Amino acid sequence: MVPPWPVVHAAVFALAALQALASDTFIAAVYEHAVILPRATQETVSPEDALALMNKNMDIFEGAIKEAAQQGAHIIVTPEDGIYGWVFTREAIYPYLEDIPDPEVNWIPCTDPTRFAPAPVLERLSCMARNNSIYVVANIGDKKSCNSSDPSCPSDGRYQYNTNVVFDSEGKLVARYHKYNLFRQETQFNYPKEPELVTFKTPFGKFGIFTCFDILFREPAVVLVSELQVDTVLFPTAWMNVLPFLTAVEFHSAWAMGMRVNLLSANTHNIRMSMTGSGLFTPGGAAAYYYNSKTEEGRLLVAKLSARPRLSPTYPPAVNWSSYATSVKNFTEDSTFLGAVRRDIFTFSELKHEDGNYTVCQKDLCCHLTYRMSNKSNDEIYVLGAFDGLHGSVIKYHWQICTLLKCKSTDLSTCGQPVETAQTKFDMFSLSGTFGTNYVFPEVLYSDVQLAPGEFEVLPDGRLESKNSTSKPLLTATLFGRRYEKDLKHPLRNSP
Repeated sequence: MVPPWPVVHAAVFALAALQALASDTFIAAVYEHAVILPRATQETVSPEDALALMNKNMDIFEGAIKEAAQQGAHIIVTPEDGIYGWVFTREAIYPYLEDIPDPEVNWIPCTDPTRFAPAPVLERLSCMARNNSIYVVANIGDKKSCNSSDPSCPSDGRYQYNTNVVFDSEGKLVARYHKYNLFRQETQFNYPKEPELVTFKTPFGKFGIFTCFDILFREPAVVLVSELQVDTVLFPTAWMNVLPFLTAVEFHSAWAMGMRVNLLSANTHNIRMSMTGSGLFTPGGAAAYYYNSKTEEGRLLVAKLSARPRLSPTYPPAVNWSSYATSVKNFTEDSTFLGAVRRDIFTFSELKHEDGNYTVCQKDLCCHLTYRMSNKSNDEIYVLGAFDGLHGSVIKYHWQICTLLKCKSTDLSTCGQPVETAQTKFDMFSLSGTFGTNYVFPEVLYSDVQLAPGEFEVLPDGRLESKNSTSKPLLTATLFGRRYEKDLKHPLRNSP
């Protein structure tokens, strides 16, 4: 049956209206928060005292959310552990937890706070979103009762989850995510039985969400992007910076470029714990970022991003990460030596001249480098390094890394140790490797742990190259590969 013309006309009009609401760009915000922490005690506090602490942090959130909304932001991400901190036993964190329902219940806590068990934190976050007409992303703790009918039920009769929540601009709960890859010190929380692939759609793109340590693993991070095709990832984190490859802004920017997706990364700020580094990262690099290890203050970042980067004319092409490296003969491989980057044993070769071509191999990985320095400092040494193996002391996962790296001193035994400053600039560099994976993340880090947006590119054949001379001295240029299929079985995930 053919519908009457007025019905057809109305349907076309409605579709046109929806398309008009959809935008090619949106304004995003992240807030790096200096968390007000509880007293350093293992004792359990009262629910009233727990809520008082959380309200102090949410008071600060409320100011940041209001400012972001005034700047036109459609969505804001706040950090992992940003509402209550991170130093807890399983028992001590319990008063801070709330029972977070599945978003399918269609609930606006701000307007209907008594529909479920009391949840003053959810209510307040919902009202922040609703009152400012902005999507709000926050990290809190979820509690779920269980009993002996569940063989995995913990002995205290409840599951406790590290949880992200998302409220839309009307204050409705639209997403809930339980962190799947817990950091080894998060003993206050349980592992979910299965990875949760949480997505939701907005007029400004399709979003996915995960938390901190998740970014280093296939599930859920890679699946959300590669299979579910999200446009933007929301990423609350409490990231402790680890040089030379795993500072927050360095790796998170590289991950967004390697996965060709937007990443909204909000870190906690605590310089004693080496926590700083947030950003609005895109497939083309950092739109805005913040790293400051010298102050106690957080920072609000706001930037305009592509809502659907895959449809953008500037969307980067797919990369065959081993194409160039496997098509050329090895350069002359000079004498090599072994050096440690934390516990990982790299094969290094010293760059003895101000320009040259080098190849260094370890196992299945050969790294090729062509370079020219512009002002080589006599008291600095750079090396080309390769690593192909398992990383981690408890949770073991497989890395393949090619790196142009500044050593801490002229003593070769310091190569791989953390260093934050450099004096040597490069006229050019070109780095590639025979990677056995399509998941490679390109990092370029300048002196004082600063990024180099717009100053380098990744070619479709897998070469990481400087566009021109580096504007600042170089700490490292790195291709960080992950071979997820070679990760060992997780030793802790099934423990109740």
